[in-house]
Amino acid sequence: MTDTDILEPQDWTFPIPIAYGPGRLSEIGQRCAAIGLSNPLIVTDKGSRDLPFIQPLQGFISEAGLGSGLFSDISPNPRDDEIGAGRRAFRSGGHDAIIAIGGGSAMDGGKAICLTARNDIDLWDFEWEKPPAEIGPDQAFPTLITIPTTSGTGAETESTAMVTHTGKGMKFCICHPQLQPSLALLDPELTVGLPANLTAWTGADAMVHAIEAYCVPGFHPLCDGLALEGLALVAKWLPVAVREPENMAARGGMLAGSCLAGIAFLKGLGHVHAISHMVGAEFNTQHGLTNAIILPVVLRFNLPGMEDKVKRMADAMGLQDASVDAFIAEIERMLDDINIPHALSGIGVPSDCAARIAEKALQDSAAGTNPRTASISEMRTLVETAIAKAR
Repeated sequence: MTDTDILEPQDWTFPIPIAYGPGRLSEIGQRCAAIGLSNPLIVTDKGSRDLPFIQPLQGFISEAGLGSGLFSDISPNPRDDEIGAGRRAFRSGGHDAIIAIGGGSAMDGGKAICLTARNDIDLWDFEWEKPPAEIGPDQAFPTLITIPTTSGTGAETESTAMVTHTGKGMKFCICHPQLQPSLALLDPELTVGLPANLTAWTGADAMVHAIEAYCVPGFHPLCDGLALEGLALVAKWLPVAVREPENMAARGGMLAGSCLAGIAFLKGLGHVHAISHMVGAEFNTQHGLTNAIILPVVLRFNLPGMEDKVKRMADAMGLQDASVDAFIAEIERMLDDINIPHALSGIGVPSDCAARIAEKALQDSAAGTNPRTASISEMRTLVETAIAKAR
């Protein structure tokens, strides 16, 4: 694959319709009209509402003769009360679809609002481990279109969303099998303005998705193949995207790699995410950054005894030495190269929360698919190490 290949517009049909390529945001009005929409609600996060992609998005929709609204009261770690406010905005504005645009928080917020927009079902009845809520024929979910503006979350092709339960101070995964995006629009131009630190943090998130998904036990060649190709793309292009923010091939490679890794973790995730979800819920830390700091700690716990999988990941990254120690050392070198802090304490996480975070992390759905089971004392050690000195 050449740099030219990465810049060619592509239409993919797996696992949902995906429109990839620079400049493709300009198609959004015609695409909305083609599927019969008239008044979508644009959902983004507080940090993105004033960024330069919102106004063009609204302009392209208007040029197609359609109305639109904007809801942007979504935190970096979306909260249940914000989802309730979004549902009210959807209903009061007479909207018929949701366009989620932004990073992972915008994706999560948009999908969560979709789940509740046309019914009075409690948000937490959509929690991952509960039986799917019954959706009546007059309660069909609104059309959902996703437009990622970061290359990390990979949340654009499926319906799962992470939302903070304000009463419990924990994050939970919510979803429903009947909700699927009708279109994911991947335009690398939208990621060019992303600052170097956010490029690094979100890109590291994609790397964690690929590694954790591939390490989940079980036979799933579809997800495994996507995880390895996603890892290959991220390992090649993440350092370039951080150093050369205008490099469109790097931005395209990262956007595609993030998408693949996001599909791959339908197989599951692991203790990096289990810990990160609970740290984010309590301390409102940036998710990708939190994942990146924790990653080496969990790799040292998980990877001994997984030499065959480590070799395949090392091969995907083009490493000469495929040993466990060399693989972890290369991950740590990459994290150093993109200026990831060495401990959670460096981003404001106090040491006295370790026992509480460990207990909550073991209740996270991602802990259930980690390749090695952790006891409460082992999980506490992982959290304490990540807080004090992760690498």
